[in-house]
Amino acid sequence: MPAHTPNRPVCRHCDGFPVVSVTTGNRHRDGSRALLRVVCPVCKGAGHTLPSRADLSVRA
Repeated sequence: MPAHTPNRPVCRHCDGFPVVSVTTGNRHRDGSRALLRVVCPVCKGAGHTLPSRADLSVRA
């Protein structure tokens, strides 16, 4: 049987869309648009976060 890995929770800050490109309105010499790449500051571009300590604690 295959071993299943647990699902990692999706980042609440970016909802799983960790990297976006924003146009500046300018164009390069070849005609393509100049874009800024913005990465989620919480998950640092992974789209997932680690479970919180409360989720990892074992209840007695």
